[in-house]
Amino acid sequence: MSQAGARIIDGKATAAALCAEVRERVLAMHARGLRPGLAVVLVGEDPASQVYVRNKDRAASEAGFEVTTLRLPSSTTQAELERVVRELNANDSVHGILVQLPLPKGLDAQRIVRTLDPRKDVDGLHPENVAALAMGTEGLRPCTPAGCIELCDRYDVALEGRRVVVLGRSMLVGKPAALLCLARNATVTIAHSRTRDLPALVREAEILIAAVGVPELVRGDWIREGAVVIDVGMNRNREGKLVGDVAFQEARQRAGAITPVPGGVGPMTIAMLLGNTARACEALSGQGPTAAATPGP
Repeated sequence: MSQAGARIIDGKATAAALCAEVRERVLAMHARGLRPGLAVVLVGEDPASQVYVRNKDRAASEAGFEVTTLRLPSSTTQAELERVVRELNANDSVHGILVQLPLPKGLDAQRIVRTLDPRKDVDGLHPENVAALAMGTEGLRPCTPAGCIELCDRYDVALEGRRVVVLGRSMLVGKPAALLCLARNATVTIAHSRTRDLPALVREAEILIAAVGVPELVRGDWIREGAVVIDVGMNRNREGKLVGDVAFQEARQRAGAITPVPGGVGPMTIAMLLGNTARACEALSGQGPTAAATPGP
């Protein structure tokens, strides 16, 4: 690499462009008499969740959605939360439902996700949407991994035939990211905490998607020269600074392109959420295509 280092993949700017595209789409819906609605359910007082929900509310409102935010106390029972979700399922003015995770202790998140109408599951976590992703059929895709693919598309990073290593195997990011890459004809390896000689495996990656949740785990000498690095991590280091799963300053000296933290994948998650909500609205109203099988606004 040159002294300038890797090309920076700007998720903030890309997300802003995506949100603008979604807004144009929503304004066109308004002209047809359709007002897409997003319901966000927040249980408890988790500070990070409060920030996430506030950002989602603002972005969705700016894009022209009708946003309803339900703030429930941490004392909410499983039965009460499931009742709220079922009421939103039955509400024709709500086209997308997002239950902010994690839920307070004592609440079963998987049961709540299964209660969602999969057609309104704009986080893409319902078992029907997970199955659709695995089978390559139509369904709503998880927002963060879909955002990773969208960044690759917007920066002309071809996936077909490339060696991709996904570091992390969660249902939120790792596994769906691997499936989305497979759908683009990449050759995919999923690595995790039990992987032997992790640095050597990561060095094989032409494209690395890091989503393990360990601050700066991936060092610069793990990166293959010229590789594309998509860092999903959002962690606090010992100094309290926000960092990714990749040691950014080290990695950018070897990578061909890299996402920063903050300002990389994070903003894309909300943009993809808006895209999912617009698609869900069109599908439920019968005024557009069914939920897309590929990411995008």
